[in-house]
Amino acid sequence: MIKIAVVMDPIENINPIKDSSFAMMLEAQKRGYEIHYITANHLYCKHGKAMAKTQHISVTDSATDWYKLKPHNHTALNEFQIILMRKDPPFNMEYIMDTYVLDQTKPNTHVINKPQALRDANEKFFTETFPECTPDNVISRDVNILKSAIMDLGDAIVKPMDGMGGDSIFKTHKNDKNLNVILETVTQNGTKTTMIQKFIPAISQGDKRILMINGEAVPYALARIPSAEDFRGNLAKGGTGKGLPLSKSDYKICEIVGPKLKEMGIVFAGIDVIGEYLTEVNVTSPTCIRELDKIFDLNIAGELFDCIEQDIL
Repeated sequence: MIKIAVVMDPIENINPIKDSSFAMMLEAQKRGYEIHYITANHLYCKHGKAMAKTQHISVTDSATDWYKLKPHNHTALNEFQIILMRKDPPFNMEYIMDTYVLDQTKPNTHVINKPQALRDANEKFFTETFPECTPDNVISRDVNILKSAIMDLGDAIVKPMDGMGGDSIFKTHKNDKNLNVILETVTQNGTKTTMIQKFIPAISQGDKRILMINGEAVPYALARIPSAEDFRGNLAKGGTGKGLPLSKSDYKICEIVGPKLKEMGIVFAGIDVIGEYLTEVNVTSPTCIRELDKIFDLNIAGELFDCIEQDIL
């Protein structure tokens, strides 16, 4: 029997109808895996050995009473063939410390995604690896440099480097009388690195989430379309989801990004595309599995585990 551990945020707080980690747990259970649940604060290292307080978990595909937990045990992480690192951002020093613990596992334990890759592939900054795919942008903590970039770009998006779900993202322009306060706020007065990205009008047609498994794209995207009152397509900010087949330009971006993901050990990723531009590469806890499964009758978690099992069986 395959033993799998899932490191995630508290399961009692998820929306099981939409949660991708939960979709993975349902698929693992269907395959007969023994599933253990870990919250990141229960990871620890003991004299060079990666450990965790774990709980055996069973799951039910229901909007209520979706899980049952057994009591905690202290378990060596090397006992698991698979560990899914699915903790949401913020990507901060505690997150990095968690990846250091996971790095102490032995080679026969497959951590998805690879801890080193989670550290190296900041979800905003990693797009700089593919400049041919991205909109014009500047990354800095210097407010004057960022302001100068907005003067050049005109309409622009200001976003922090460590957030998720559309939090603390602003749309601005060179004549915005709130520009100084926006930059002061997001950079925390010049102490936090921030991205300025050219605004892409095609956001009105949606911010497409494309899921990738071992460098290969799932052939459908979820276009997250902003509400009339917002410029952000994030579902958490009131956007609505629409399923779409990938376009030629989507595939072109995936063909550029995919080999690098595979090389780095990023088995499961979600790239964000607006119009013909790559805007983010999500590697920590990509979502939208459940929405795409429902719209297109897919089993994305099944495809993921088929890929993982090729390495462990």
